[in-house]
Amino acid sequence: MEALFCSEIPNNNIRSSINDLSSSSSYTWPMIMTSSSSSSSSPTIMNIENIPRCDWDLSLSAVVSSASTGSDAIGAIEFDPTGEIIATGGIARKIRSYRLSSLLESRDDHVTASESCICTPAKLSSLKWRPDFSGRVIGSGDYDGVVTEYDVEKQVPVSERDEHGGRRIWSVDYTLYNGSLIGASGSDDGTVQMWDPRNGGTLEEMVRPGGGAAICSVEFDPFGGSSIAVGCADRNAYVYDIRRLVDPLIVLDGHTKTVTYARFMDSHTIVTGSTDGSLKQWDIDNGRRVVRTYRGHVNSRNFVGLSVWRHGGLVVSGSENNQVFVYDKRWEEPVWVCGLGHTNRFGSDRRFVSSVCLRQVDEDWCTLVAGGSDGALEIFSGKQS
Repeated sequence: MEALFCSEIPNNNIRSSINDLSSSSSYTWPMIMTSSSSSSSSPTIMNIENIPRCDWDLSLSAVVSSASTGSDAIGAIEFDPTGEIIATGGIARKIRSYRLSSLLESRDDHVTASESCICTPAKLSSLKWRPDFSGRVIGSGDYDGVVTEYDVEKQVPVSERDEHGGRRIWSVDYTLYNGSLIGASGSDDGTVQMWDPRNGGTLEEMVRPGGGAAICSVEFDPFGGSSIAVGCADRNAYVYDIRRLVDPLIVLDGHTKTVTYARFMDSHTIVTGSTDGSLKQWDIDNGRRVVRTYRGHVNSRNFVGLSVWRHGGLVVSGSENNQVFVYDKRWEEPVWVCGLGHTNRFGSDRRFVSSVCLRQVDEDWCTLVAGGSDGALEIFSGKQS
């Protein structure tokens, strides 16, 4: 089965690791009992504020089965700005779009048909909706090193940018900064390129953070700031000011393997993911201080996805044992774990969660979408408990 392997990234030292998790079913962190030092004392319950817990009643709401008979690993999942349309892309060379409300209202246990499907010339690794078209135009990064923008309603390409020398693009993002639309892409060629999508994709800036190591992730500050976060195969993440891309403002040095993702929790906090099997929360206002390290998921080889829910303070990661792990930003242990479909606890069936995405528009309702290396899509949702 073909999948999105980090082993294909330069400077990535692969080591195998398997975590033995006790259950493949939905899981929430238990109440923890402790005993005092006195032998005559009975067990006491820890302060509830210090016990990892999930504040959201998440449950499976919809399943979208893969319509492909071949490789169909999902490499990207993105909600449009309204939070109503879900777009997916990956190995199957298709951008599929689904209406969330239709999926949730469907009486079928397994939906297969998407509302629209765009065939692309190459395998896709990244998707991002353009913020200036209200969910009409989506940008994609592909294995041939091309950024292509598509009109989703008409299902046709509207622009193409081929400036990475044919080297695979891992990540694409957009921002509206001071009224200007800026696009960015990160590639195996070791560069982060920024361009003007309204001016034919003209190159505006280029930076090479890791001395030639592959760029795995780019994300602009979604709160309108001037920062961009970059995840790199040299084991570091970088934060740049887009107004002056000469040197990084901050180098986040703490992972021991490729940094596959860098996501803004807020303008002062970044969460990074790595194939060292950990996520890290960084306080970028105080240099490169690690606030918290999250562990529990399995990740030593593949892109498994990373998403943060800024309203709810949640961090979600996929895993190589085909499970979704939800962390609360306050605690290092997972607060909710759920397998996709049938999960083998030792991962011997080789399926894994390859992409995750949290809906951002709600504050009192959590919606999580997870995609697998087998092409299946599962939607979990729930209110605050």
